[in-house]
Amino acid sequence: MRAMIGIPLANIIVALFAHPAATGGGMGPAAAGHPPARCQAAAKTAASAQPSEAAAPAPTAPAATGAHKPGQAKHSVKVSPYRPDRFAGRAGSYYRLVWGVDSLAVKWGESGEVIRFTYRVLDADKAKVLNDKKNEPSLIDPQAGVKLVVPSLENVGQLRQSTTPENGKSYWMVFSNKGRPVKRGDHVAVVIGAFHADGLVVD
Repeated sequence: MRAMIGIPLANIIVALFAHPAATGGGMGPAAAGHPPARCQAAAKTAASAQPSEAAAPAPTAPAATGAHKPGQAKHSVKVSPYRPDRFAGRAGSYYRLVWGVDSLAVKWGESGEVIRFTYRVLDADKAKVLNDKKNEPSLIDPQAGVKLVVPSLENVGQLRQSTTPENGKSYWMVFSNKGRPVKRGDHVAVVIGAFHADGLVVD
């Protein structure tokens, strides 16, 4: 007790509570550094209530709406290898019904020195005007401002077929394009008597 004289009372109280074993006050297991059973149970309950971070499943990102899947097939645009029919629809019907012909075509020939016009006969009766020798054919190119005619050669005559047309057969005639005023891609018209074919494209 003499040793404690001169030591502040507050320091003694703090020392007693910080080191209860030093007082020999019989604090039991808690004094030896072991928490009471009630404290151990509470600690276990609190520990079990908190989920382990390692065991927690990783969050999965929600699937994006409209996302493309690897195995999903992409829609592709089909391209036809065939050339479109320039006279499909009303134009094609007109030439077939009125003039009995189809498959009208205008092509460059002989390096552009001549233009070849071809057609197929479906109705020979209606198409006979195209083969009539009395009707002088002409090819008109408004863009170039020219009018081509079918040339005549000695011992051959006009470079055109003028025989009586037959169903299912194709016929041709050639126009002189001296100087190549008519170019590929030009829109031309072929006139043979009363027959008029407009909007033909030179291939």
